[in-house]
Amino acid sequence: MAERSGGGVRELPVAVVTGANRGIGHEVARQLAGRGHRVVLGSGDLAKGQAAAARIDPDGTQVVAVRLDVADDASAAAMADRVTRELGRADVLVNNAAILYDTWARAESADLDEVRQALDTNLFGAWRVTLALLPLLRCSPHPRVVDVSSESGSLAWMTGGTPAYSVSKAALNALTRLLAGELHHDRILVNSVCPGWTATDMGGGGRPVPEGAAGVVWAATLPDDGPTGGFFRDGEAVAW
Repeated sequence: MAERSGGGVRELPVAVVTGANRGIGHEVARQLAGRGHRVVLGSGDLAKGQAAAARIDPDGTQVVAVRLDVADDASAAAMADRVTRELGRADVLVNNAAILYDTWARAESADLDEVRQALDTNLFGAWRVTLALLPLLRCSPHPRVVDVSSESGSLAWMTGGTPAYSVSKAALNALTRLLAGELHHDRILVNSVCPGWTATDMGGGGRPVPEGAAGVVWAATLPDDGPTGGFFRDGEAVAW
């Protein structure tokens, strides 16, 4: 999609948001669209993604849904190929997709199959989608990667419980640090954001979703001299 400005055509920046058919991801997509981004709304279920995109943009001119299973290499590659062919750019990636908030579990008796499942989505999912879009991000004038994390992944706050989710988010934070250091020369700002306890299906309560999503959007729209390799909530640093 293009927007007209002064008789010319200016391409809109493109933001890819994973796990965006509901909750934090959907609200992040809505807010980024409101800020003038063309949004690629990733959803494991295409029908749900299309319905979610229509709630934001009934005309379908600014928000497009794509089927994206972040735990599947072929799905991530197909999404990146479509973005490349149809839009030709990706400026923002929000790695939001996450599963298994395992409040019932403990590390001392964890089901390791559940832990592997959480890691494949919460860590490797973000990793594979980032790698798939990296060629486009490197070409963007203002590239940003936001890993939606959680205070559950803060080593400073861990005391026990939710082992699959906590370990996967701590690992995601480590990935954020590694990518921020390696991609610094490509001008790609990479940060982790904790949206806080929000009233989503996964969270089950807490503050309104728009408030939690706002911190993610803040990191997705940082100025070029903004921070990279950090862990934030509401724009303020969170202990690793």
